[in-house]
Amino acid sequence: MSIHPTAIIEDGATLGAGCVIHAHAIITRHCELGSGVVVHPFAVIGGDPQDLGFDPATASHVRIGARTVLREHVTVNRATKAGGATEVGEDCYLMAGSHVAHDCRLGDRVILANAVLLAGHVSIGERAFVGGAAAMHQFCRIGESAMVGGLGRITRDVPPFTMATERDELIGLNIVGLRRRGFRPPVVAELKRAYREVCRSAGNPRELAAAALGGGGYASDEARRFLDFFAAGRRGFLRARTGGADADPA
Repeated sequence: MSIHPTAIIEDGATLGAGCVIHAHAIITRHCELGSGVVVHPFAVIGGDPQDLGFDPATASHVRIGARTVLREHVTVNRATKAGGATEVGEDCYLMAGSHVAHDCRLGDRVILANAVLLAGHVSIGERAFVGGAAAMHQFCRIGESAMVGGLGRITRDVPPFTMATERDELIGLNIVGLRRRGFRPPVVAELKRAYREVCRSAGNPRELAAAALGGGGYASDEARRFLDFFAAGRRGFLRARTGGADADPA
């Protein structure tokens, strides 16, 4: 473990083996850091939530997974309810100035580019990427392996394996990301079909996804995870833009 001069680690914080805490970083007593976590200068981990009704005496937490890197000026706020935790998964990379608000949940291998803003209760699935200065409304869900473009403004749920940009624009499947993960062509074909059935069809996305699942026509776990995503959530869903081609090649 390496703790640089002027770093502040409050009594009660838990740090795993091999953590590196750079100068001027602050780790509050509410934090649990896994092994190999790196915290860069001026990051503040475990600060109080930005909630005017929050009682600072509340015993809530932040959990950071193993090998995650938190760059300069990153802020991760603790949860609002007693016993709750804001959670960042393993092998994540949070670039400079990004903000993870209270009660957020980030899966493993999530990347937040510079100045990303996550409001409270945002959930991000594993291997998702959020571009620089993008902002997420509270309670939004960003699905597994989704990509949100820089400066995006997201106020509804982004389905897994898709790309979103601008103001709630769903532009197609994240084909490059799927290939980088090594998804086989039959899996990609099923995801394309599921995307068309739910995101490019008229009707309620929950009902469309449930009907597609109930039809039993999908063999891959990935396609079923895509369809299962629509059974939950409270913000509604991004839908594909109409009137032109999107990034979902046939």
